[in-house]
Amino acid sequence: MFKEKIFRSQQLKFMIFNLIAFTIIFTIFGIIIFSQVQGTLFKKTDEELEMVQEKHMSDFSDRTIEDRPVDGIDRTPPMNDQRAIKNPRIFMLNWSKDGEIVEGDQIGSLFYESYLQDFTLDKNNLDTVTNITIDDHHYRYLLFEDTNEDDDVAYVQLIINTDAEETIINNFQKLIIIFSIVFIVLSISASYILSKKMMQPIILSWKKQAEFVENASHELRTPLTIIQNKLELLLTSPQEKIANKFENIALSLSETRRLSKLTSDLLTLARADSAETQLVKQTIHVDTFVKNVCAPYIEIAESQDKHLWLQLNCDLKMEADEVRLHQLLVILLDNALKYTGENDSIGVKTYEEDHKIIFEVSDTGIGIKEENMKYIFDRFYREDRARSRETGGVGLGLSIAHWIVKQHEGTIKATQNKNKGTTFKVKLPR
Repeated sequence: MFKEKIFRSQQLKFMIFNLIAFTIIFTIFGIIIFSQVQGTLFKKTDEELEMVQEKHMSDFSDRTIEDRPVDGIDRTPPMNDQRAIKNPRIFMLNWSKDGEIVEGDQIGSLFYESYLQDFTLDKNNLDTVTNITIDDHHYRYLLFEDTNEDDDVAYVQLIINTDAEETIINNFQKLIIIFSIVFIVLSISASYILSKKMMQPIILSWKKQAEFVENASHELRTPLTIIQNKLELLLTSPQEKIANKFENIALSLSETRRLSKLTSDLLTLARADSAETQLVKQTIHVDTFVKNVCAPYIEIAESQDKHLWLQLNCDLKMEADEVRLHQLLVILLDNALKYTGENDSIGVKTYEEDHKIIFEVSDTGIGIKEENMKYIFDRFYREDRARSRETGGVGLGLSIAHWIVKQHEGTIKATQNKNKGTTFKVKLPR
């Protein structure tokens, strides 16, 4: 119950973190998109205002007496006249120095009388594009000084209607709000799913750790109990000779060796989990190396009335950690010797396949059931716990072998032989 409560609490934290992350990303994305749309829409209107201003300023400086017709009458509309503006969206207002509208532009005067009765000249926004709202209509204007010194106009104000742009922006805002609501709902769902996915490896790791601690405690407790009992039994008769207590001493030493091996294996796996153990690779001649490792096991097999044969067909060199590779072969050979009986055979092959170096260790022993093949590399897994106890196995050897192969970027697989027994096939890169 307490464990489930911790998991739910952690999952809720992951869900909140994911939701916050999604919200921040979408908010930033929305602000950027909205700013770009708004800037793009108003960029065109601002360019139009600036273009008319530039034309107005240049025309006044370029017009001379030679530009007039032969009769001496200049019929060209001045640039402070609405007729000179080619863009129908832009209206021009002429202001005097006193801040009064200068008549003479029928369209501009009409625009002024209809909308700008309360509008006053604001010199603070000179040469700056500014937003205004008049009777629920949106405009942008550009106010600048008139350089023509011959008339009463001191300032020219160019006004452009931006109702269309504002409508697009308002509609885009509504879309952003709607999609934000939809996104929040989707983010909650996605955050929940992702938090569950994130919790799965944590829960699996928790279960494996709990199982590992339970199994390790059991395996450590058993030899310690035996050693303690035998030593206490020795203390009850301190005057006895060693020869009379030989069995108790031998059993204690056996359990001590088993305990030492178990501790060493646990330390190896702990370092493997923490990535502390680094491989020290060097060049190894494959067949020579395998022959040297197998040499003592040939004699051990003969002493147990078993046959160990070699078929070495890999006259190549490879880069590998010699110590770890030696440990790998020892684990496989030890397993083969443990689970074979008299007159059984154990074979070791080496060869090259698909540019990989192959090690095969096969035996004609009791074999492994097909349904248990997927568990054999799990820590503390033993198919027959009673028999493993007799042979001294604790179920860590193949886990270490799997780790060694993985560190060498290879693969290891166990298969049943056609007749009986098991074959372990290891593939390693050259």
